[in-house]
Amino acid sequence: MKNNIIIFNHCTLLDEAGMLHPNQSLVIENGILTRITSDVLEGIDCSGLVISPGFVNLHTHAAMNIFKGIAEDVSIDAWFNEEIWPYESKMEEQDVYLGTRLAMAEMMKNGVTAYADHYFSPNAILRAAEEMGIKTDLAITLFGFAPNYQDDLKQAIELIRQNKNERVHLRLGPHSPYTCSPEVLKEIAGHAKVLGCGLHIHVSETQSQVDESIQNYGKKPLEIVYESACLDVPCIIGHGLYITPEEHPLLQKDTMISLSPKTYLKLAMGLGHMPDLIDDEHYAIGTDGAASSNSLNPLEQARLLGLVLKDVYQDARKAKLEQLWKLLMKGHEALPFNSGKLKEGYSADLIFWDLNQVHTMPVYNPLASILYSANETNIKAVMINGEWVKKDYQLLLDETLLIQEVNAQVQDLLKRGKGKAKVHF
Repeated sequence: MKNNIIIFNHCTLLDEAGMLHPNQSLVIENGILTRITSDVLEGIDCSGLVISPGFVNLHTHAAMNIFKGIAEDVSIDAWFNEEIWPYESKMEEQDVYLGTRLAMAEMMKNGVTAYADHYFSPNAILRAAEEMGIKTDLAITLFGFAPNYQDDLKQAIELIRQNKNERVHLRLGPHSPYTCSPEVLKEIAGHAKVLGCGLHIHVSETQSQVDESIQNYGKKPLEIVYESACLDVPCIIGHGLYITPEEHPLLQKDTMISLSPKTYLKLAMGLGHMPDLIDDEHYAIGTDGAASSNSLNPLEQARLLGLVLKDVYQDARKAKLEQLWKLLMKGHEALPFNSGKLKEGYSADLIFWDLNQVHTMPVYNPLASILYSANETNIKAVMINGEWVKKDYQLLLDETLLIQEVNAQVQDLLKRGKGKAKVHF
């Protein structure tokens, strides 16, 4: 294999802790950061740019980009039971494929270099991942109460065993404790342990879920998940909004909870115990699906989180810049892609920030400019494994063609209309 070397000089680096390192040179060899030095090396001049690790979206349902804006101004019960799940019941592979491609394009445009998906029709998602190049951690969704659950489980296990793509990691995705019994959760956790693949599950999204769990089982959802051995393997928890501080001893070192505050605000889910736990090591940032959050931009989610926490506490000193940035970077630790740090030996998954624009000038503090002023137009370039996926402010794909394909698919989807939901929120 030809040795592919890229050198950047005169760089200002923004590391995973939110610290700035000016006048650095970066050397990338075959997609890996192999040298970071204050020596000036001959290479591509990055004067005026800030380079940071890429973002992680630690919890989303990428294919649901096909439903962006389809269910607005309804209660959370109606959103699930009357809108989204009835539409999903009639989804086809092409819906999943194009919705996922659209999501991947949006994420890469916003600096996301790796994401954690939780959805069904895995072959369609894998096809999109192969074409787009974004690092994908896919949890294959399993509904324990579905009549075809055992067949779905067998297919998921086989796909995980067959996967050889270094940019794709597969894991099992029991939907939640309210759609999977404790016995089913224990079965899935056992397979995950044997496969060494980990889990991704929704837990304690609402107070009503917690109340119903106590009524049905005498235990909170996290207790059920814990006793079912789901936390004995690396586990991503979607939302966990109503997990209490008292339950936190149940969380393991490799358990990560992904927060999506825009969804909570939009569906009036409340803030749960999120304000108490911003500094906890188990938290990172996700977006949920675009059907609920309308965008897949982790930076927007972190920005909203910071503003909400300052307001909740009535204290502008809360949710400091470095805290929010660490939450954005924390998701890398839950994924097996060797990314998220500007250190030698790590993957060259990078964002190149141009803050010299009207809406981000003047730049007294680059971290403040990024967290509270920047948008996708400030992202000049994005690299994944040392390869450009966005360059000179443009994605390296035909966006016009993608939009045309999505619009045609949406017309077909609307003609099919709603079916009957197989599960109930």
